[in-house]
Amino acid sequence: MNTAGTKQGLLEQFGKVATMLHHGLALIGLTAVVLVLMRGRALFFDESSVRPATIGSIRYDGAVSLLERADDADAQKYRALSNYVSRRYRIAPDVIEQFVGAAFDAGRQVGLDPLLILAVMAVESRFNPVAESLVGAKGLMQVIPRHHLDKLLEHGGEEAVLDPMINIALGARILKEYIRRTGSLQAGLQFYNGALADTSSQYAQKVFAEKERLQQAVRQFGRPARSSV
Repeated sequence: MNTAGTKQGLLEQFGKVATMLHHGLALIGLTAVVLVLMRGRALFFDESSVRPATIGSIRYDGAVSLLERADDADAQKYRALSNYVSRRYRIAPDVIEQFVGAAFDAGRQVGLDPLLILAVMAVESRFNPVAESLVGAKGLMQVIPRHHLDKLLEHGGEEAVLDPMINIALGARILKEYIRRTGSLQAGLQFYNGALADTSSQYAQKVFAEKERLQQAVRQFGRPARSSV
């Protein structure tokens, strides 16, 4: 028996097995990497059909855009309004669309001009949904939870005040109540701000001025383009 030949043959077979194992492990490693990458994509990217808007830590998953519910003419007006607010307050347009939509919904529900609701948001929080004042007012409409716990309980409790959609609806409802209680829009706004004793009505005037700017943005949409000739 040729011992040298046998050893050579065994070494060749061992080499082949080692090569196969090497390629097999490489394939397993590659598969693992692909699975990790796919898992990472699922964790960090939302591939659902509705892309949620985000601002800070707040997500508006599945929210229906105001523009999707409107006809062509109204959609263009809403877009002009949203674009104006987005530029003026440096908030993402898709987030502002949700705020505008919620203001129009709340306005219909309580009987207030949605531009007035948006103007209050602008003056109170500059469209910051997590704004909080020194006296405890919170959210877009700066609602003070301890003064309106009964209403917040309808939405699950005090924490609901920082849900932007609830905050807008709740603030509009409170403002409407104050207008009824005081007998006028101006006095109702002053009461909302806790400044009913201010005879100069500075807060109400700020809201009216902001509302006029919003109206101007909507009017601008309807104006015919000037001829360059």
